[in-house]
Parts: sequence; C-alpha cells; structure tokens
Amino acid sequence: METTAPTRLVELFPAEISEQLGLPAFQGKQIFRWIHAKKVSDFDAMTDLPKALRQRLHEECVAHGVELVEMQTCARTGTKKALLRLGDGESVECVLIRDRDRITLCVSSQVGCALQCDFCATGLAGFTRNLSPGEIAAQALVLLKDEDLGERTPNIVYMGMGEPMRNYDNVVRSIRLLMSPEGLGIGARKITVSTAGEIKRIEDMAREDWQVRLSVSLHAANNPLRSRLVPLNRKYPLERLHETLRSYQAISGRQITFEWTLLREVNDQLQHARELMDYCRGLRVSVNLIPWNPVEDLPYETSTREACVAFAETLNKRGIKTTLRQERGQDIDAACGQLRRTKGSLA
Repeated sequence: METTAPTRLVELFPAEISEQLGLPAFQGKQIFRWIHAKKVSDFDAMTDLPKALRQRLHEECVAHGVELVEMQTCARTGTKKALLRLGDGESVECVLIRDRDRITLCVSSQVGCALQCDFCATGLAGFTRNLSPGEIAAQALVLLKDEDLGERTPNIVYMGMGEPMRNYDNVVRSIRLLMSPEGLGIGARKITVSTAGEIKRIEDMAREDWQVRLSVSLHAANNPLRSRLVPLNRKYPLERLHETLRSYQAISGRQITFEWTLLREVNDQLQHARELMDYCRGLRVSVNLIPWNPVEDLPYETSTREACVAFAETLNKRGIKTTLRQERGQDIDAACGQLRRTKGSLA
C-alpha cells in the first residue's frame, strides 16, 4: 500500500497552505511566517498555532524537509558553507558570505551541473536533478537561521551548484517565495541570477515583472577560448549571446554583470581585457573579476595579484565599472566554482 508523501510547506505561498490544508487564510499566513520569516521548522515551536493543528502538521507535513549535515565557518572572514541533505538523500551546498554589515547568500539550483565548464569543480560530479522551489528557498532559511539581521535583508545570488536557467520555472518560483513580504521580504534588486548563456531563458527573464538582476558567466570574449572554458558557447556563440543581451536590456532596462574567473595565463592577460572591452560595446555592464582557486584534478593555476589588478585597472580606465572580488572562503572551498558533492561531505 502506497503512503502519501508529506506536504512540503516551504514550497507553498500562504493562500496555497490554507487551500491545501483547508485552513482559514490567517493560519496559512501564520504557518508561512513561521517557516520563512522566523526560519522555524519545528511545528511544536509554532506556539500561536492550536495544539491540534500542530499535531496535524506533524502527521501530514514537513516544514522544508532539508537537513543540515555540516556547517563550516571560515575563521578569518566568517564565511559559512553548509552541506544540506535533501529528502531523497541527495545533497547540495550553499554559502553565506560576509562583507562588513552586508550578507550575501549563494544558493544552488541543481544537484550537480551538466554544463561541464572546464575550470569548475561542481561539474566534476555530473548532473543528478533539478531542485524544487522549496529546496532552493530552504537553503536561505538554513543559512540565516542563527543570523541576527535586524532590519536588513540579505543579498541572494543564484551562483551555487547548477545552471539556474536550466531549472527556470523552479528558480522563478523560489525567487517569489524569497521576495514574499510575509517571509524574508527580499527586494528584487538584491537578487541576482547567473547563467552561462542560456539564450532562450534570458529572453524569458527579460519579460518578468521584476527588477531581479542578471549575471552572465563570460570568462572569455573570443569564441575559441570561451568554447573551451564554457562548452555552452558552442551552442550559443558570443555573437548570438551579445545580440540576446542587447535585446534583454532594450526590454528590461536593466544592467548586466559579467562574471570573469581569472585563470593564470589563460584569460588574465591585457589582450583578454581588450577583447572584453570590445565585447562590452553596446551594453550597459559591470564586470566582476574572480581570482580562481586551485581545484584538485583541474589543470589551471591562480592568476598573480599583479595580473588581476592590471586586468581590473585596464577595464576601469575605459569606464567599465569593474570589481576585483576578494575571495572569502578558500579554506572551506567555498570560492566560486568550488561547490561540489564528494561522497556526501563537504569538498
């Protein structure tokens, strides 16, 4: 005899909770607030709910069904990386990054990744499945559980494991859950979705009724090199990506960020900076430079500090706003491209 899977409440908006459980609207809001705003997953702790309702929730539902397996904290910067086990036994990682009084959460959208970018550790484990909207939102709730944010809200970047645009519908719903004023209430402009260049979904995102930001993992501005580093470029070469990004900006009016992971003597030379400057023409963009961190089994080296600074200065002098990111999670393998599953434990 088949048993009914418990209702995963983190997936549902307040009205949906009320409808599915046959509850008054105010109780749907109460449950949603407990899970999202107060980050409580224990029904017994939801003290303003009647005891009979709490018992029913125990019997029929789970708050989010995501288990924290391990949390690593960088002693120097306070960056935290969490390993989470999902209901089917799969696992994902997510990161909380501190920068003075600013907190940024880096969340995953898939278990593994199918894109196989040449310098990225996440793809080494292959692709297993998409995450549900609640599994994505729950990462933020777990990371923030012990954080005292006061009146602030965190930034959210969809730059963890996976290609968000290949899980588009679930990513969109998770964003709307995180934006809900009954929950975390995160403003759209504090949320960024990263893509390696999924053209059709960039077009879809341009038509969304929000100000969520778009980031493109570029890493090279000539086709031979980018096709080597980002195999998706073979399907959607730079010329087509540029055309799509121009259309995106014409429709949405929003700026784009280019992510560029610096690899020693691969894409960190002045000629590469000049190619990037040329590619930025006709677009309103900023550039985020990310020094690469060594990953076992990958044939790359970290760029020198001098090369990183020279690259950034070249772009800034041409009026392209460029940030050279300071890595904040090296000692816990939380840097860009280093989120990967390794036998159920943190990399």
